[in-house]
Amino acid sequence: MSRLVMKFGGTSVADLERIRRVARLVAAEVAAGHQVAVVVSAMAGKTNELVAWTDGAGPAAQGVPASDDEYDVVVASGEQVTAGLLAMTLRNMGHRARSWLGWQIPIIADDAHGRARIDDIPPEKLGAALDAGEIAVIAGFQGVTRDGRIATLGRGGSDTSAVAVAAALGGACDIYTDVDGVYTTDPRIESKAKKLAKVSYEEMLEMASLGAKVLQTRSVELAMAHHVPVRVLSSFVEPGEAPGQGTIVCDEEEIVEKRIVSGVAYSRDEAKISLFGLPDHPGVSAAIFGALAESNVNVDMIVQSHARTEDAANMEFTVGKRDAQRAVEILRGKQQEIGFQDVRVDDDVAKVSVIGVGMRSHAGVANTMFQALADKRVNIQVISTSEIKISVLIDAAYTELAVRALHAAYGLDQL
Repeated sequence: MSRLVMKFGGTSVADLERIRRVARLVAAEVAAGHQVAVVVSAMAGKTNELVAWTDGAGPAAQGVPASDDEYDVVVASGEQVTAGLLAMTLRNMGHRARSWLGWQIPIIADDAHGRARIDDIPPEKLGAALDAGEIAVIAGFQGVTRDGRIATLGRGGSDTSAVAVAAALGGACDIYTDVDGVYTTDPRIESKAKKLAKVSYEEMLEMASLGAKVLQTRSVELAMAHHVPVRVLSSFVEPGEAPGQGTIVCDEEEIVEKRIVSGVAYSRDEAKISLFGLPDHPGVSAAIFGALAESNVNVDMIVQSHARTEDAANMEFTVGKRDAQRAVEILRGKQQEIGFQDVRVDDDVAKVSVIGVGMRSHAGVANTMFQALADKRVNIQVISTSEIKISVLIDAAYTELAVRALHAAYGLDQL
């Protein structure tokens, strides 16, 4: 019997009727002969509600450690509710099922609360349950530290839970969501967006890291590292209906015809930090980004230029909006040591990116991007590139205009 991990996001389990539909989809896979583990998210909106409660509790008092571990205790509870409800529903349909929390498996994670990474998943307990004919319903998004504390995996962490469980069990992973696959861009912005039949792990990794909401970045990293077959499907179908093939995330070698550009992604969760009057000598960048790394602040786009003052430089880089003020506080605390004159934050920006493995062998991809944005009078603030993507930082007001212009410029509406 093959093993299959089915993951259902928040909109797929938003209420009891949708949970019953999920149960019918799970039952259909069991009837088809699969050993099934199911990973579930919290009901839609529940995590936001729980986060708001933690915010309402107020900041930590001076001299008292931050309550990141207790934050995890609160926000992890949403998945526990969903897992229990789905297991109950499956039992009421006549199936053997039980819920599993992260600490019961266990899903062992590090202690970076709120953004923990999975270290290990011993497969013995889950494997034995599946071999005994039981459906394992797993609370996603949560793990347990080696000293026994709950740790959550960051927003979208249930995707990572699902792929990690699939890797541990040696199975495939189907990600069920509110869309029927991976599209060339957000269909809510560009109505001509096309569904991709296949997308490479590398392309999906870039899309996820650059703002596409279909899969969490770390879930794609895990799938690529462990060669886990992943499919993205719609949960809004009934067993027996034609769900389509969704989108298969696979090795690049499995894609016969490689597109120059496969997609346009965007992210409004960006903040630009500008440092002025930096000393222009070795070690300054290391001091800046070392301090941020120690506080788990992820930095993305970076550009440095000479200042008007001799032996001085200016630097701009981006972080997530949630980390912006914390990053500024860290840098101000290091201002005398680093020696910069001023720091400013602009969170009215967006990152727009084009992604495609075909960029490796085609010239002129960047020129097409820059010309398309110039034609729409969209000013570029920062540019970042890799082997298969180009990203630009622009004024947030022009996000949708830029996405549509780039989608047309690369002919993605003609696929």
